[in-house]
Amino acid sequence: MGFFEKIKSGLAKTASTIGGVFTGFSELDDEFYEELEESLILADLGVDTAVKAVEALRQKVKEEKLKTVEEGRRALKDVLVDMLNVGSAKLDLSTRPSVVLVIGVNGVGKTTTIGKIANLLKLQGKKVLLCAADTFRAAAADQLEIWATRSGVEIIRQGEGADPASVVYDAISAAKARGSDVILCDTAGRLHNKQNLMNELAKISRIIDRELPTASKEVLLVLDGTTGQNGLIQARQFQEIAGVTGIALTKLDGTAKGGIVIAVADSLQIPVKFVGVGEKIDDLMEFQAKEFVEALV
Repeated sequence: MGFFEKIKSGLAKTASTIGGVFTGFSELDDEFYEELEESLILADLGVDTAVKAVEALRQKVKEEKLKTVEEGRRALKDVLVDMLNVGSAKLDLSTRPSVVLVIGVNGVGKTTTIGKIANLLKLQGKKVLLCAADTFRAAAADQLEIWATRSGVEIIRQGEGADPASVVYDAISAAKARGSDVILCDTAGRLHNKQNLMNELAKISRIIDRELPTASKEVLLVLDGTTGQNGLIQARQFQEIAGVTGIALTKLDGTAKGGIVIAVADSLQIPVKFVGVGEKIDDLMEFQAKEFVEALV
């Protein structure tokens, strides 16, 4: 099943809500716009992004002298795709090795997402090395090791409570020695407070910058698609702490409303790079804005 089919089944509920606005009106009047704005808010775009989208649609309808509701639907798709196109949806893996630092709160599916990305990259012919730098959570390294075995890639780990930066240092040394293409680093999802987390991520970044000064580095934030606007709050905090370069959105398989993808991309100008649509190893897909909007509207 391709990206569009998987996303479509996950977002069916939201699509019927937004689609209902277009089938329920015969002209693009104020009542139509009000109803559309409400349906976009319910789809987890949030008030600010929904208002912005509807304003942009009104403008487009006026400029292009659109008359029918169907023309309005096509115009809305264009507006939403523009809102999603805020940077490359592909990981920058232009150096060897490249580093992907994966961050996010506990419970969003971070370790699972890393395993699935490892599988995806391996299928693309890349030599992947996993780095178990979440030494704060007892089972994190064990869980990552299971995914390493499942996706057939190597892993570097130390004992529980080890210094995460030293695990990253070991992983970089191993990647250089083994000719790895990509280092995927798992990090702690929560320390006692924000300051601790900031200090730890800063320390890890310093090690990477010192040992691999010219390497491509991505900071990928994993968000749970079912948490709605809370996801946007998390994204904002992590953006301040770690300078996020991309989003992986998990659990878009039925209960998520999906609009949070647009809210995050537009509010924070961070591109979505992956979406998770199920539990299986191949249920993480590289994000495609046009297909996503097609499934949503």
